[in-house]
Amino acid sequence: MARTPKATRRLFTGRTIGLFIFTAMLFALLGVVSRTFLTRYTMFVISRTMAFFALIAMAQAVCLVVGGMNLSVGAVGSMATVVLGLCVDRDYWGVSGWVGVPIALAAGGLMGLLNGLLITRLRINSFIVTLSTMFIFMGLRSGISGGQPYAVPTSFWHVGQRGFHGVPYVLMIAVAVLMASSYMFRNTVFGRRLLATGGNEAAARLSGIDTDAMVVWANVLSGLFAALAAVLWASKLGSATPETGDNWLIVSFAVAIIGGTGLAGGTISPLGILMGAAIYTLIRHALVELKANPYYENAYLGALILLAIGIDRIREIYGQHRKRR
Repeated sequence: MARTPKATRRLFTGRTIGLFIFTAMLFALLGVVSRTFLTRYTMFVISRTMAFFALIAMAQAVCLVVGGMNLSVGAVGSMATVVLGLCVDRDYWGVSGWVGVPIALAAGGLMGLLNGLLITRLRINSFIVTLSTMFIFMGLRSGISGGQPYAVPTSFWHVGQRGFHGVPYVLMIAVAVLMASSYMFRNTVFGRRLLATGGNEAAARLSGIDTDAMVVWANVLSGLFAALAAVLWASKLGSATPETGDNWLIVSFAVAIIGGTGLAGGTISPLGILMGAAIYTLIRHALVELKANPYYENAYLGALILLAIGIDRIREIYGQHRKRR
């Protein structure tokens, strides 16, 4: 029997396979209990939602991987939405989407850069910095927009609302981003330095890695991912609403943790994040199908996060025990 390539073995870890199996079980269960689940429309909506969740989770995961966190993920998405709206709304700047989208993405990267510089230059914990910038960005978005949505041209709706042979364009973009991220972390010096920074910052610094630069770059990437999710969300809605991102924080942590991103840093699986997004989306859909009380939805999802953290912690303890033996 031919051996599995080394890169493939690293990509499909035991945890990733377990997530895939659990996703398949949820999919089969919903297919049995719901008559509308396997329809073309439902599959389109679920896969598109899953793509958004995966991008939002990547915005959190790249910060977690260097040993930090980003509480301002949703606020960055909100500000990126406002910048996009100012660019493409005819009542304001009225530029083409080909110009507005790069500006919105650049705004997300700049907000991430600000987070990274504050963390590394002032030596303040990422929790405190991103908590502060979360309120700053939220206040700016409300002050600039006045809480009113911005109109976007109908030509801008195409990517967010349509697909190719039933596969949403948003999902294609998310998969491409995750594949590129997976390659970066597995096959590039930059990706390995990010992992080393989160795995053991002191050892990484002694080995010659500029750990401060890695933290800054992780936050820049986080801002770019959040801005990309915001741009695609505006395309899906057909308008740039300032409230975009208000409920992203719990999603970003839940999907990233379920997908195998280590809270202590140094561990990430973009493929696992895609599976985590699928699990999170299917569970939310199952709650709707089961007519669960919507007021308890956050309690259910919080319990899911706690379960994922518990399983991850047990896996770490078991791994340490095996190393000692």
